[in-house]
Amino acid sequence: MGKSKNKKFKSPRFSAEGLPASAVKDVEDEEEVDSPAGELLEKLQSPCPDVREYACASISRMVQQSQAIPAFLQRDAVRCLGPLLLDRSLAVRETAAGALRNLSACGGFEVCEYMVKQDILTPLTALLIECCTGFDSGSGLSPKSQKDQKNPKNPVEDVANEAVNLLWNLCESCNRALLVFNKAGLLDMLIRCLERHPHNIELALSAAHCLHTVTEDNTELLGSLNTPVLSGLESVLLSSQPGMAHMLLRTLAAGSMWNMKSCLPSDRQAQTLSALVATLSQSLELDSGTLIPELREAEAARSTAVSSGVEMAERPAGDMEAEEMEEEGGVGMKNGKTTNRDDDISDLLPTGKEELREAAALLAAQQTSLEIIVNMCCSDDPSDDEWEEMSSSDESEMCPDGISEGNSSLLSPLCLSAEVHSALLNHSIPEKVLKKTEFPSSAAIEVCAKSPAWKGLIKKMQRVQCRALTCLHNILSAMELESLGGAPALQALAEHLSKLVFSKPEIPKQEEFLEAVTSAVRSLLQIMASKNIPQCMSAQQLMRLSEAATRCDTISVRVNALAILGITGSTLAREEGTADSLQMIGNALLQVASKDHNMVVCGEALDALFDVFADGKEAEKAAKNIHLLPSLKALQPVFKAKLRKECKGKYSPDQLCVLDNIKINLRRFIGYLETLE
Repeated sequence: MGKSKNKKFKSPRFSAEGLPASAVKDVEDEEEVDSPAGELLEKLQSPCPDVREYACASISRMVQQSQAIPAFLQRDAVRCLGPLLLDRSLAVRETAAGALRNLSACGGFEVCEYMVKQDILTPLTALLIECCTGFDSGSGLSPKSQKDQKNPKNPVEDVANEAVNLLWNLCESCNRALLVFNKAGLLDMLIRCLERHPHNIELALSAAHCLHTVTEDNTELLGSLNTPVLSGLESVLLSSQPGMAHMLLRTLAAGSMWNMKSCLPSDRQAQTLSALVATLSQSLELDSGTLIPELREAEAARSTAVSSGVEMAERPAGDMEAEEMEEEGGVGMKNGKTTNRDDDISDLLPTGKEELREAAALLAAQQTSLEIIVNMCCSDDPSDDEWEEMSSSDESEMCPDGISEGNSSLLSPLCLSAEVHSALLNHSIPEKVLKKTEFPSSAAIEVCAKSPAWKGLIKKMQRVQCRALTCLHNILSAMELESLGGAPALQALAEHLSKLVFSKPEIPKQEEFLEAVTSAVRSLLQIMASKNIPQCMSAQQLMRLSEAATRCDTISVRVNALAILGITGSTLAREEGTADSLQMIGNALLQVASKDHNMVVCGEALDALFDVFADGKEAEKAAKNIHLLPSLKALQPVFKAKLRKECKGKYSPDQLCVLDNIKINLRRFIGYLETLE
């Protein structure tokens, strides 16, 4: 039976749809120097700081259109903007960093690589060092806060926020940027920015996001960690400021601490782990289905209160422009800056959208919490990412007749440390994760659907559900049955998943949901089959789910669907009067094994066939009825030829190893069927 590999989340990459840097070469040279790009880049050299600031802001807006990016890159925009990061004017520094931030976010991974090759990290590093030096000595008000004397802000922090976001984009897109980050000692700069959280949550959140990214699988960085870094993170983790933004900040700090777990002093590990899991628990306790309608109602009440026009007249023009743009279905903006990183606009909403910020931060905190728990319940096997759903048939697992038995060792839990296991159970993490697997609240979806500005939260709520289902998959793989509540708890869980999938006339078609729910169903069915626990989902229902999943373009979804059929069939084969159901399952598996274009999927279908028809009179009867032996004989040379001709260079070594084992098993299984004849 196929392994159910537990998932591992890496820091989310922004989904850049912009043009790659190589597209610069394809731009025709017809544009003259007086083109919009050329004119703006010339203005960057103006002796007047206002003109330089205007040019930077204009570039910031223009590069949000991917088709405009090659024109700027062709004219060496990165090298033109780089020196302005150290301009005499703080306003120019901020807008220059904002323009580069947008270029990195909207241009894609190759543009980020290009920017690093253009040595943008040298002035960016110098800027961050200067900013951190100026946090305590900065004077005066930033342009944005001059109208709000009650809330003065150090203008250096505005510059630092743009710089940190640019650094974040580069480090999550480019390994070379990470190497520079490690050597330049920028970790200390991020901690300094993080420590501004009591009065500048926006800057602290940017630093926390960046820190969460750069500490992941970064052995060189972890080797240089010092006590001030760990203490700075711990102080954030143990902070207690109210509000969803601070909850998100603590959650990101928890994620960074988990990334650094190998570096924690032994005498602080237990305390830190407890604080970390407590933070995740607090985030998951919050009910977005109740809080989001309340926040939307609060926003509406505040809008009504200011509708007299007095406050509206004093409202900054930038806020009104951003709101008008949102009403037209655009992306939230702030000072001309935007990003498409995972559709996250929480740090780009205009002032006056506090409730929407809170709602976005709430969902981001819960999604991040679930991803951290996924990783806590994940093995460190490097092959996890190579083959998410590897077939398990192996010569070492063969019975005397050459047929692979159900691989019970794969169903045993991973070796969670006692401390992690206890912490997760003490904070009722499995129960809280299960609660988050429910469909988003209809009330929350309804209020968000009525407002263009809030509509984007619907997708975020759905993503939280998907992350919870993936988290459930890993928890099932990593924890003992007794810890989860025994057989009754698993039966209740099977009923819950059944309602999620089968409560509507059609199986939900969203790929993200299908991947998460099929992973959870697969893990649950494996455990229940290994323990002989009856479950409520019928073979017909599981066939419906598998049929919907095998039509999905995502390979892991198709693999999960086939594994579910294999588990179901091998269970039915031990029961009487199930030949008809086995025929239905066998025909479906044969269809995929012979026609799917992906060898991983074909291999999983064959692996499932071996499980279903390995033993039992009902299986023998069904195998004859669907002509299994001649079908596999016809398929064998085709599978071998594809494996020999098509797979090299297309699949990883781990995948090729598994496929080779399946080829051997296919030969042996055909021999087994021939003995039955």
